[in-house]
Amino acid sequence: MTILDQIQEDIARLAEGAGSSVVGIGQRWGAGSGIVLGEGRVLTNAHNVRGDQAAVTFAGGQTAEGTVAARDIDADLAVIEADTSGAAALPWADGAPASIGTPVFALANPGGRGLRVTFGFVSGIDRAFRGPRGRRITGSLEHTAPLLPGSSGGPIVNAAGQLLGINTNRLGEGFYLAMPADEALRGKIDALGRGEFTTPPRLGIAIAPGYVARRMRRAVGLPDLEGLLIREVTDESPAARAGLAAGDLIVAAGGQPARTIDDLFDALQAAGSGTIELNLVRGAEERTVQVVLGHAS
Repeated sequence: MTILDQIQEDIARLAEGAGSSVVGIGQRWGAGSGIVLGEGRVLTNAHNVRGDQAAVTFAGGQTAEGTVAARDIDADLAVIEADTSGAAALPWADGAPASIGTPVFALANPGGRGLRVTFGFVSGIDRAFRGPRGRRITGSLEHTAPLLPGSSGGPIVNAAGQLLGINTNRLGEGFYLAMPADEALRGKIDALGRGEFTTPPRLGIAIAPGYVARRMRRAVGLPDLEGLLIREVTDESPAARAGLAAGDLIVAAGGQPARTIDDLFDALQAAGSGTIELNLVRGAEERTVQVVLGHAS
């Protein structure tokens, strides 16, 4: 048997076996993929779901209306409760984590439009990307198995059909990032399954990229400063209630310099649902603002 014959056999076997555990999420818009976690539970990416309901389509074509039981937006994970009709959960891989050169099979059912199974290799490890709210997600596996749009939330598996990772972020040029199926991910998923999750604190602002901030300040004759330029403030948000406005430059948060979005996220995480102190520059004027966070959406 040649290598290609073996790959063909593996793909056919995985489509028949592991493929029954792969589902489509959503219809028309917001289409994605997911995997069966267990009886009545489906895992997908948080960016695949909107609101509290999500259509779940199984390999055989039957569709169930699911309810989003829990989501961790910063980790880009969501658990959906739905009638899985006895579909088996994918087993987790044992042994050493996937490394560069590990062969992988990617499975997806984009928006319920039918199962796809492709083959590739892990091409990089410890990669990072930004989650739906801009939070940095680290430790991802980069692989070369080609995938259609709507494949996020589907698995990469080994030839035995064991879960190696959750496809999450398309890099373009045929590469995808997957969150590795390690103990850290298992812990997050188990906590979500038990309903143990917290809503991260939010200011309610949109930040302009650094180069845009510098260009805008130069355009009005203001000096360059390291910081985060507020592009937009959401109505009725903690930021709006504290008087923050578009054009303000956040230079420090929680007593620490705020040079990157990660600096701001870290300060918000430390503040929790309490109050955070922000140092701003509005035009050429420096000011300090206390923002009461709570858990505003």
